[in-house]
Amino acid sequence: MEQRHLGRTGLRVSRIGLGTLTWGRDIGEEAAAEQVKTFWEAGGTLVDTADVYGGGEAEYLLGRLVGGLVPRRDLVIATKAGSVPDRDRRFDGSRGHLLDALDASLERLGTDYVDLWQVHAFDPATPLEETLQALDLAVSSGRARYAGVSNYCGWQLAKAATWQLAAPGVRTRIASTQMEYSLLQRGVEREVLPAALDLGIGLLPSSPLGRGVLTGKYRDGVPADSRGASDAMAAFVDPYLDEAAGRIVDAVVTAARGLAVTPLEVALAWIRDRPGVVAPIVGARTSAQLAAALSVEALSLPEEICRALDDVSAPVHRYPDQDWSTL
Repeated sequence: MEQRHLGRTGLRVSRIGLGTLTWGRDIGEEAAAEQVKTFWEAGGTLVDTADVYGGGEAEYLLGRLVGGLVPRRDLVIATKAGSVPDRDRRFDGSRGHLLDALDASLERLGTDYVDLWQVHAFDPATPLEETLQALDLAVSSGRARYAGVSNYCGWQLAKAATWQLAAPGVRTRIASTQMEYSLLQRGVEREVLPAALDLGIGLLPSSPLGRGVLTGKYRDGVPADSRGASDAMAAFVDPYLDEAAGRIVDAVVTAARGLAVTPLEVALAWIRDRPGVVAPIVGARTSAQLAAALSVEALSLPEEICRALDDVSAPVHRYPDQDWSTL
């Protein structure tokens, strides 16, 4: 699998990442092991997790597999901290919480360091410089090699990255931002992606298949064995089952038929090759599903297909996102 630099850093990662959102909840150790083996054998390196996935079980499962099944040096392990199970405060970006969470993640993962440590979300109750200092301490102590953020809007990302760049050699540069991005959700193109491109930050798209909808499996209803039919994930899938999404899915299916590939491959190839994208993070229920996603490595979409998909999924960008002189 092709490797790409993560933002303006020396870290290289596979251009498809393996996600672990459902590990420890829907995915047990045997299935997780099969996925890691399939991913590694295909040349994949980037495995993304978080301290809250499966209540910590996702990190624990990954830790049990690293070293025995796959050499630690062959993986780029990325995890996140900052989400908390508190109704009154969903995110805690305080220095104390983040560093404690990192130590707990390292223990569950069974490793001395993570390759990429990400703040899971912006915490408006904590001064941003305090949150960012936790990243500096994590890297300077060797517990994290690189640092990133997740779910930061445009101004939050630009402010954080600029603050870090203001003291080179002292503060840790922001290497990446992880955001939802797909043909069904192109909101990051308004401000997040332009900021990332300007500041040398790599984008790691989550839900690159539109929460599974872009595979085309929901065109004739909700399959009984799908995430959309589960109590835990139905509300997650439902926003992308409307008429507007249906038109985009139809276009993906048409393109797939013309290219003799699957809708999954078309949707994943489109997002993988967007400007600023480093590695879409793909989650799967089975190793067979994962293998199907990894088969996209050989596919490059023709320019006319990309233009057609761009047009059918184009978000509305008006003032001030668009150059005012063109309005």
